[in-house]
Amino acid sequence: MTDLRAILHDVFGYPDFRPGQEEIVRAVLSGEDVLAVMPTGAGKSLLFQLPAIAREGLTVVVSPLIALMRDQVAQLTRLGIEAGSLNSTNDVDEKRRIAAAVREGRMRLLYASPERLSHDSTAEWLARSNVTLLAVDEAHCLSQWGHDFRPEYKLLGSVRQRLGSVQTIALTATADVATRDDIIASLFDRTPHIVVQGFDRPNLRLAMEPKANTRRQILSLVQRHPGESGIVYCATREGTVRLAQHLAAEGLHALPYHAGMPPEDRARNQDIFLQEDGVVMAATVAFGMGIDKPDVRFVAHAALPRSIEAYYQEIGRAGRDGAPAETLTLYGLDDMRLRRLQIEDSRAPDEQKRVERQRLNALIALCEAPCCRRQTLLGYFGENAERCGNCDLCIDGVTVFDGTIEAQKLLSAIVRTGERFGTEHIVNILVGDETESITRFGHAKLPTFGVGRDHSKNEWRSLLRQIYATGLVTLDLSTHGRWIVTDRGVRVLRGQEKIELRSDILEPRQGQKRRRPTPQATADIAPDDPLFSALKALRTRLARAEGVPAYVIFSDRTLIDMASRRPTTENALADVHGVGHAKLARYGPAFLDVLREHTS
Repeated sequence: MTDLRAILHDVFGYPDFRPGQEEIVRAVLSGEDVLAVMPTGAGKSLLFQLPAIAREGLTVVVSPLIALMRDQVAQLTRLGIEAGSLNSTNDVDEKRRIAAAVREGRMRLLYASPERLSHDSTAEWLARSNVTLLAVDEAHCLSQWGHDFRPEYKLLGSVRQRLGSVQTIALTATADVATRDDIIASLFDRTPHIVVQGFDRPNLRLAMEPKANTRRQILSLVQRHPGESGIVYCATREGTVRLAQHLAAEGLHALPYHAGMPPEDRARNQDIFLQEDGVVMAATVAFGMGIDKPDVRFVAHAALPRSIEAYYQEIGRAGRDGAPAETLTLYGLDDMRLRRLQIEDSRAPDEQKRVERQRLNALIALCEAPCCRRQTLLGYFGENAERCGNCDLCIDGVTVFDGTIEAQKLLSAIVRTGERFGTEHIVNILVGDETESITRFGHAKLPTFGVGRDHSKNEWRSLLRQIYATGLVTLDLSTHGRWIVTDRGVRVLRGQEKIELRSDILEPRQGQKRRRPTPQATADIAPDDPLFSALKALRTRLARAEGVPAYVIFSDRTLIDMASRRPTTENALADVHGVGHAKLARYGPAFLDVLREHTS
């Protein structure tokens, strides 16, 4: 890997691979197909970019949005790599440049949408263009089980065949077992090398709060991050405008973003967010997938997201540079009702609706978790974790009671019905509601029928979500959402272990001030450090002048490393994280001037 490490340092400016990257790069360069599930911020783009540089041939990258293609190409160009994208905004000169570079074998990476790749003329042209690798980004969009299924992604299996069954790498940050199986079946004709690195983002502080005063709660979060960028997701278009106006009235640089805005206004606000520091974007979920800004320091949800996968994807836009970042999700009963109504009113097939219901239930379980949120979140994706110490429940604690008896009633109902039924059937048994289904299966005769009349159906639903969050049961999405008791659940059922559950769901605690230490960008450099601020100001000027996102110049992590090391020579600057040879030549003199000014 000696030569690869030289490329890693000289081109990308990185001293070493991140965890998981080396294994995947090796697999790609040895000719294997790969499915990589890695958390956001783990450096998935490098997995196909580095092999594209290290060997001959063209790498075609499937990307969902023009904005993302544009930014990736801008970044690669500044690294000295020949790259382009096939999209409707290309002018005649750009089309000619791409065609010539592909024809002459200079083009290393070519980005395109799945729709564009499925065109007969495009596929035929690429089939003659020495394509050696097809890289499918956001691969969960391929799957009907994926949280963001896009039918056009289903075309990629035939595209791969038309390119001669070309070697393929599929990448995603969110794919459970069912989604991974669907991706493999849809895209590959042989079993790929599968790497599931994990879903944990330890640099993200996780917090969820019942809604009290939404604007005040959001404002408090934003004010903990002066001069830093963040995203606040709103449920409606009107909500983005109202929140942006409210934050602006408080003296903050806040902008709205939603799909109903004129395209030029959306593009302008997005460019400001990408090029400048300290901008808060109040947005619908239309904003995000194409945003690769690494220094987003906070992400908030002013209303409950639509599913646990959507939540994970959206908070994943914070802290992509690996530095600490904060997340906050506000929720209430109205949000839960709205999300359920949206599922029922959609045109999705019944099977898809069933899956979406279960995903929403998993998110509500996370909201109501009685212990570490990270344990609950990672448990949903099949991972075990210790208490994280970096979520609101670990930091603040929570009001609990001995819920062993309630848990045993739930577990008994699940076991006595053969672990074959979902939430409503179990709840109806406990409250003694003799529905048609209960009568048909004879479950009114069970010892557990009616033993839970002391709680309402809503309370039992909450308690069931809590024992799910604590790992006493698991949910099988592929078989109608049936509940299955885990080994720990068996111990609780037998009285071998006690369990504590939350008693304060949906009720804000009174008389207790939450401890909310603000995550710092780094342990050594404060956000208002004069040198760090000067470096960011220079980056902003260069980004505006070149019309590119600020991170395309240098990421926050690079500027932090500069401010810590304070290099004053080209050789010393070359050792800073993220400063490759091309960027050193292009931007080195300007940044050295600032560094020398603050070091002298």
